[in-house]
Amino acid sequence: MLLSIPVIFAPEIRRALERLGRAGTLTIVQSSNQATDEGVQKVIRAVVEASARLSARQHGALIVIQRMDNLDQYIETGVQMRAHVTPELLLQIFYPDTPLHDGAVIIAQGRIVAAACVMPLSASGILNRTPERQMGLRHRAALGISEVSDAVSVVVSEQSGSISISHAGRMIRRIDPERLENILVAFFRPDATAPQRVWLQRYFPYLFRKDD
Repeated sequence: MLLSIPVIFAPEIRRALERLGRAGTLTIVQSSNQATDEGVQKVIRAVVEASARLSARQHGALIVIQRMDNLDQYIETGVQMRAHVTPELLLQIFYPDTPLHDGAVIIAQGRIVAAACVMPLSASGILNRTPERQMGLRHRAALGISEVSDAVSVVVSEQSGSISISHAGRMIRRIDPERLENILVAFFRPDATAPQRVWLQRYFPYLFRKDD
């Protein structure tokens, strides 16, 4: 039993140690010296604008924004970029049939660090209990990365163009760009002191019902 416990709970132990090592850091960036409130807002606006335009064109997309948990193991599966976050670059990455359109874009420290990244697929079965059972790999990947880390995932459906956001193993579906921006601001504002999940449950309680 003593030998099996560290093996079984290795991922949870690793994530706990990573969070301890990054205590006191910000969300999109690692310290207050590395980015300002303006920089965070710029990233959020770029993601929201790109999501709205991708939605209008029905181009599928998956954008993962790193928070406290390290995503290096998933960054290594994609194409390294280290590029500024702009709507135009995100639109180009997710343009159908381009080399990088499959997989996820990962944003960390205020930059697009990699594209075409492979995310873990959710095995929770949440999507199978929704009316949109045809939702495919992007939605499962968005849920999957939110189950193994505290990252926030924005996914645009290729079939319907609808925008969804996922965090902590939950997905809020069919949101408009304005609501997407409000939620991202709640997660990533540098002066945030209360847990973001509490904020979301306060203002969007019906979006976290288990039957969703």
